[in-house]
Amino acid sequence: MGKVAYGFTASLDGFIAGPGHDMSFLSDTPAAPGGAESAAERQAADEAELAGLAAAVGVIISGRRGYDAAREQAGERDELTAEAYGGAWSGTEIILTHRPEELAADPSVIALNLDVREAISRAREIAGPLDVQIISADIARQALEHDLVDELQVWTVPIFLGDGVRIFDVPGGRRVRWEAAGTIGTDPETCGRLYRPRGR
Repeated sequence: MGKVAYGFTASLDGFIAGPGHDMSFLSDTPAAPGGAESAAERQAADEAELAGLAAAVGVIISGRRGYDAAREQAGERDELTAEAYGGAWSGTEIILTHRPEELAADPSVIALNLDVREAISRAREIAGPLDVQIISADIARQALEHDLVDELQVWTVPIFLGDGVRIFDVPGGRRVRWEAAGTIGTDPETCGRLYRPRGR
């Protein structure tokens, strides 16, 4: 059975989306040094890395606000921000919502009104040996309350957003301790960092 991961790309000040779930900051990455050839090589390497990451994921769990924002911003988003893993992923996407009947006409997702524990259990059954990826901060927060997240996958973009959807937001605060578990990728400018719950 695969792991349950909370994976995201964040701004340096800790947001995974701007106000209104704006994802345009994801395209604001530094240009590759060394001209067009280096840029092309870097793009090919990034695409290969994305494909490798996507291949490990069987199910993505999203929230309704993110789903709605993606539909509303469809005309504004580019290849990187329009689809999971820049379009390199194919699998089952579960949207957790209190009104699943409103998404019944969208065959690309499974809309469920479930407790996060039931949702993750269902996702793991569907994913089989592959991973379950949570891409919603609110769902990740709920999963962490029940100790259901096995791994944190963090990428950063060198930008401050100032407002938006925080990585982890609990009124009054809550400490969740992590320990470093390695990196994803080899390019120091674009590699991600892995963390696992401390003590596991």
